[in-house]
Amino acid sequence: MNEPFRDPELPLAQRIADLRGRLTLEEKIGLLHQYQPPVERLGLSPFRTGTEALHGLAWLGPATVFPQAIGLASTWDPDLVRRVGEATSDEVLAFHHKDPAGAGLNVWAPVVNPLRDPRWGRNEEGYSEDPWLTGVMATAYASGLRGSDPTVLKTAPTLKHFLGYNNETNRCVTSSDLPPRVLREYELPAYRPALESGAAVAVMPSYNLVNGRPAHLSPLIGEVLRAWAPDDLLVVSDAYAPANLTGLQGYHDDLPEAYAHAIRAGLDSFTQDDDRPEATLGHIRAALERGLLTEADVDTAVRHTLSVRFRLGEFDPSTPYDDITEAVVNCPEHQSLAREAARRSIVLLRNDGVLPLDASVRRIAVIGQLGDTLMEDWYSGTLPYAVTARAGLAERCETVFCEAVDRITLSVDGGGAEGANGRHVVADPDGGPLGIGGEPGLFDLFDWGGGCYALRAVATGRHLSVDDEGVLVNDQPGPNGWEVRQTFRTEDRPRGTLALRHISTGRYLALDGEVFRLADDADAAAWLTVERVVSGAEAAAALAATADVAVVVVGDHPLVNGRETEDRLDLALPAAQQAVVRAVREANPRTVMVISSGYPVTWEGDDPPAVLWSSHGGQEYGHALAEVLFGDADPEGRLTQTWYRSACELPDLFDYDIIATDATYQYFRGTPLYPFGHGLGYTTFDYTDLVVSVEGGRVSASATVTNTGSREGVEVVQIYTRQRRSRVKQALRRLRGFVKVRLAPGESTRVDWSLDIAELAFWDVTRSRFVVEDAPHKIMIGGSSRDIRLCAPFHAGGERIPPRDVLAGTVAAVDHDEYDSVAFVDADRVSGDAVRSTAEGAWIVFRSVDLGDGVASCAAVVTSTEGGAITLRLDDPLYGPVVGDLPVPRAGRHDLTEVRTGLAETRGVHDLYVVFENAGITVASLNFGETA
Repeated sequence: MNEPFRDPELPLAQRIADLRGRLTLEEKIGLLHQYQPPVERLGLSPFRTGTEALHGLAWLGPATVFPQAIGLASTWDPDLVRRVGEATSDEVLAFHHKDPAGAGLNVWAPVVNPLRDPRWGRNEEGYSEDPWLTGVMATAYASGLRGSDPTVLKTAPTLKHFLGYNNETNRCVTSSDLPPRVLREYELPAYRPALESGAAVAVMPSYNLVNGRPAHLSPLIGEVLRAWAPDDLLVVSDAYAPANLTGLQGYHDDLPEAYAHAIRAGLDSFTQDDDRPEATLGHIRAALERGLLTEADVDTAVRHTLSVRFRLGEFDPSTPYDDITEAVVNCPEHQSLAREAARRSIVLLRNDGVLPLDASVRRIAVIGQLGDTLMEDWYSGTLPYAVTARAGLAERCETVFCEAVDRITLSVDGGGAEGANGRHVVADPDGGPLGIGGEPGLFDLFDWGGGCYALRAVATGRHLSVDDEGVLVNDQPGPNGWEVRQTFRTEDRPRGTLALRHISTGRYLALDGEVFRLADDADAAAWLTVERVVSGAEAAAALAATADVAVVVVGDHPLVNGRETEDRLDLALPAAQQAVVRAVREANPRTVMVISSGYPVTWEGDDPPAVLWSSHGGQEYGHALAEVLFGDADPEGRLTQTWYRSACELPDLFDYDIIATDATYQYFRGTPLYPFGHGLGYTTFDYTDLVVSVEGGRVSASATVTNTGSREGVEVVQIYTRQRRSRVKQALRRLRGFVKVRLAPGESTRVDWSLDIAELAFWDVTRSRFVVEDAPHKIMIGGSSRDIRLCAPFHAGGERIPPRDVLAGTVAAVDHDEYDSVAFVDADRVSGDAVRSTAEGAWIVFRSVDLGDGVASCAAVVTSTEGGAITLRLDDPLYGPVVGDLPVPRAGRHDLTEVRTGLAETRGVHDLYVVFENAGITVASLNFGETA
């Protein structure tokens, strides 16, 4: 075939236009679904979007498993993260060459949602609570995924999930309120670097709504994201999200209308109904027939899709990556990289001298329910092998192991004098239904926190689960699957008994004859008597007392008490695991607590002598841990998230306004358990001779860092700034850069850093643009956001923000300075934001409003389904003088109308409060006039 679109010498745009011009309308419509059919007459192969590759290739069989994304970021090493992305893309290519239909080249990674709240169920998928650091790591990983060739993509990385997505609870119907500054300064910056550099070539919108509008319909897709991308940007929906537009979200009346809106807003590929595109394509055809879409709209979406396929080299004679074979999957080089990534991600949180372990350590007790297992999360690959903590340490010295879980029996309380006598719960040796027996069966009880428990039958070594018929069986290796069916909560019943409630279904475990089956009625639940046969904490303490050192491995299960579709209520380590740590520490003062989790955790009581944290570290975790514990390597990891002392220090999970709520390390005023950027090593460093200068529109700093300890070590030198005077509330600290140095004992190095003054800008709501204020700043350099060793002032030349000139034009209601009891909502379905009162007396305030020589009138664009009124006051929302009242007529949600009023004579500069006298009033904008 010699069609122009197959000629790699032609410009890309010309090739895309040639192929698109050869497609019929029906063929073009077919390209708008995740599963794109072949066009045999043109030689086009099938194409599928969406291969999971968050920290290694997932869901397609054994492949190299690297640490979770938050663990990769904890290395503070973009080049390492890039190499992990590169290895992952090698394995994607290997699977693709073997099975093109099964392993597509559009990969759905990385996740760039800033980790605003550690209770988010998907916390482990992101990189950091800091948007700048998130952008750095996402760009690094995406660069590895896309490959090094300047024109041909190795894979097509997709940023997810756009936008304002940090809650699983009711995620499809909740709206994330993003005030303009939070949007521009916190959320959007995480997406920009990977898009602007071309490292990522696609974006996936999120399930939630943003300011009242479904994220899949966000005008920011076209206005912002596509403006950043140097080439055509592919936008793919999240799975089954398009149907939510008329279903759970009820935003449109029917799917043709909803899908037309989505395509016009920028959606190019519908991930809907799995590999059954017929219904989706039928709705798009209907939208065309009804005039809701034009063929030009379809052509635009098709261009975005084809652009990625062309850049993947699909229509070229060959690509630079054609020789990649199955041999790269879990190859020795990738195993070594997995080990390096795991080792360098480990964070030493505390150390009173126990670590590193020396030659005197001959016997280690490895303890804990995570001590001899590795976890796979929902987006993990299948582990090709597993080096657990126990296995890794056993290669270094004698180890003894205790899983440290309680071993119990369960008996059915039948009531009356007999109680539970002779009615013991027993496991079927073949993994079938549990029943009743005369001799008690033994079960191991796993506490995963948040009131979530799992049970394992000792007789079979398999976990209790509920089958498709609702029958209790014991045939699973552990909690697993999209719908985890192996976890239970307990509820108290009379006489010290309890009932088991199945978490996945919310139903109760009842005895149905000789078989346990789920029942809806709580009164039908079996009353169970629990007898502890072996105390996990006591067994752990006894074993720990026999060892030179005790290593207690604690943490979470990635599929329990927080995961996709489920947030956590708190951050506490499971109570049973905390009890084990306390018991072991009392038995052996040389206790090391090793935390393996996808989020920051808390615990009660005194800290153990040494504490380390890592994410779930992948297949080489045990080797990596041993190398750090024995001092073969200095701990290099640093936290990318604040570790709070309690979840009580966090704002409401659904409150995305980090500025108003003093959230994240940038605004948090409390004393954290461990601060952002924290991490210790086995040596010490000194900082001296800070020099700061401002010249040519840049601020530069340099300082000397010296290893003052007795061994080689690694320091992550972190640079923060703070604006010290401003019209608005500024962050207390903001990460601006970092330099990772490795120094021998006594060695010094000069660390240099510079920043464009323009990067100090913040979003000015009075003029809807970024601005650098003329203001004093402080530069802070140290080992964490709270371990500041050196600081110095500097002045940023900029502009003074004048009082807001309300006579200059329309004032958008969302561009206020502060608010109370309002929600951010959509002004109409397509574009524009507004505010809506959620209580009587709600208000927004515009600070320093210049009323000039007098403002005589105000026109407001408003609506309310119940009607009401708003009041304009000066300087105080309760007692300030009233300058005007505006009635709000009753109308539909999006039926905005303009209402006018004359204003009492007033002049000069004042704070202007808009007070909502009723709940449910929407205000989109205000206009002021000099005449009535």
